[in-house]
Amino acid sequence: MVFPDFFLLRKEFGKVQTPLHFKHHYELAIAVILSAQCTDERVNQVTPALFKTFSSLESFANADLKDIEALIFSTGFYHNKAKSIQGFARKLLNDFDGKIPKTIAELTTLPGFGRKTANVVLSEVHGLVEGIVVDTHVNRISKVLGLTTKNDPVQVEKDLMSILPKKYWRDISLYLIFLGRKNCKAHRRFCEECILKKDCPSSSVAQGV
Repeated sequence: MVFPDFFLLRKEFGKVQTPLHFKHHYELAIAVILSAQCTDERVNQVTPALFKTFSSLESFANADLKDIEALIFSTGFYHNKAKSIQGFARKLLNDFDGKIPKTIAELTTLPGFGRKTANVVLSEVHGLVEGIVVDTHVNRISKVLGLTTKNDPVQVEKDLMSILPKKYWRDISLYLIFLGRKNCKAHRRFCEECILKKDCPSSSVAQGV
C-alpha cells in the first residue's frame, strides 16, 4: 500500500480501537475466540451475559461446557468454541499464572488461538505488535487494493508487512476492517463513496466505469 492510502484511511476513520467489548484482558481473548466466523456485533450481544455468568478465569475453567455452550450458541460453532474457551482458561491459569503472554509464540500455544487471535490480543492487551491481523475483511480488501494475490492469511500478512512500516501494522488492520464494513462489502462495493476510489485498482471510479 502506498503511504497516501494509509493516511487517507486515517483521515477517514481516525483513532481506532477493537470493536469488541471487554473489561478484563482474558475477556478480550474469549471475545476474539467467539468472533471466528461471527460478527463483532453478535459477539458483543453475547458477551455481557457470558461474562456476568462466568466472572473469572476460574469460573470458566470449572464450568460445565453445556452452560458455556448455551450462552454462546448464537455465535456458531459453539461446541468447539466452548472447548476452546475452557481450554484457554485452564492453560492460562496453569501455565501462565492467569496472565496474558507477551509473545506470539506463547499465545499460539493457547487453545483457540491462531496467529490472528494472537495478534489481536498481543496488540490490544500489551500494545505490542509482531504482525498484522488478517481476518476475512483484511484478506479480501488487500486483494481488491492490489496489495496481494495470496489467499492464505499468513501469506497475506507477510505481503502487507513487507509494504508498510511496523508502526502502521496495528491500525491498518482496523482501517481495512472498517472500510470493508462501510464501503468495500463482500457482495457489493460502493466505490463512489470510498476514500480510496481514485487510487484503488479495482475501483469503478478509477476505471471510469
